[in-house]
Amino acid sequence: MAARVDSASARRAAEDSAADEEILDRLAVAHPEGTDTLAEAEEIAPMGPKAAPATWDINVASYNAHARVQYYLDFFQGYARDRMAIWLTRMPRYETMIRNKLREAGLPADLVYLALIESGFSNTAVSRSRAVGMWQFMKGTGRLYGLRVDRWVDERRDPYKATVAAARFLSDLRDRFGSPYLAAAAYNAGARKVQRGLARLPEDDEDSLSTDGAFFRLYDTRFLRRETKDYVPKLIAAALIAKEPGRYGFIPPDTLAIPLPDSIIVPDATGLDVVARLADTTLAAIRELNPQFLRSMTPPKTKSVVRVPTGTGPMVAGSYATLPPNQRITFVEHFVARGETIGAIAKMYGVSSQTIVDANPAIQPRSLRVGQRVVIPKSGTMPSREVMASVEDPAPRKAGAAGTHRVRKGETLSGIAYQYRVTVTQLREWNGLEPGNVLKAGQQLRVKAPRTVGSAPKGMAESKIIPGTR
Repeated sequence: MAARVDSASARRAAEDSAADEEILDRLAVAHPEGTDTLAEAEEIAPMGPKAAPATWDINVASYNAHARVQYYLDFFQGYARDRMAIWLTRMPRYETMIRNKLREAGLPADLVYLALIESGFSNTAVSRSRAVGMWQFMKGTGRLYGLRVDRWVDERRDPYKATVAAARFLSDLRDRFGSPYLAAAAYNAGARKVQRGLARLPEDDEDSLSTDGAFFRLYDTRFLRRETKDYVPKLIAAALIAKEPGRYGFIPPDTLAIPLPDSIIVPDATGLDVVARLADTTLAAIRELNPQFLRSMTPPKTKSVVRVPTGTGPMVAGSYATLPPNQRITFVEHFVARGETIGAIAKMYGVSSQTIVDANPAIQPRSLRVGQRVVIPKSGTMPSREVMASVEDPAPRKAGAAGTHRVRKGETLSGIAYQYRVTVTQLREWNGLEPGNVLKAGQQLRVKAPRTVGSAPKGMAESKIIPGTR
């Protein structure tokens, strides 16, 4: 029964992530038609009851009536309304923690809303440019700020460690540019692009290039990509709604801070299913608290911090201390048949070859004997294609001559989109798919833009990896 519960939870989580991905992809490219000039607009009256005026530690008041801000207010209240409502319900899990880390770094606490427009507060978000986690770090930037990223652990998915890294990164950018909004733009595009843009602006006065206003001066130029120009208007629009959801027609989330989880330290490879059993909870619950572990187990020969539900830490630590080492990972025994290889055995059980090698230090992977006993750690299941893709950076798959892909059993739209380096939104548009449509084995999908087979799909020129976090 527990396996079925965890399977259903995993399926719901995958569907939730796909829905996030679609809206975040659309948000990344959504923009008003017409001029790029940041013109003033009439302020739109809020939909809900008027409450006491909100206070800010970023400069929202000076720019909240700009046309671009109003456009994104409409986007969040219209096309993205359902997901925005879900993102607002996620926010209380992390808001207090994030605000505290930002303040410790000397930053405005309202920069918490960057996590909303980056990922919808999702720890499993993977962008079209393979940025990962709540703060959407690229691999190189994440490692630069102390995050571990390898085949076992991806700390970009750890909300607590990634928040510390993001606060350090934003603090460095704010110190460099002197403005939270310029720092946010550099977080999106990379510091070099913002620096080059500022260098091309006329310096009207001594402080004019280190203020929030300098960002809006850059807006009226061609020195930044459109996505970066719109990044701060998106931030302001999201902040307006998140600070006063009722005024914009959203149900205010529970404002009570959610207690931080407890944690234990495990000295070596340990299955998350084992931790779940000791904590008297589900594997899905432990995975949600520990999204950084890619293989449903902690890495071997490494001390790891594992988070457990609030209040269970002492109980789990005590039970774990009495657990024999050979019971820290659930496993099955396999006896080698004629002609079998480590790779074939790994595929049979849905784990990686390296997981089997690590669990069987005495065997010779290239010299298996018929009848030899091999331990298969069942906690060490392989992560999804999308997660591992963000770590391994494999080459993109090539479409067939007709620019199509035949769907295999179990494939998802987001997985297919990653294989061909396109977005879920593009696949839906090219194939006339609605969000509720289910893929079927054997179905043919167009994976290149119509009439441009053999060339890069529309919009992909903006998807190349650039310095920074996107």
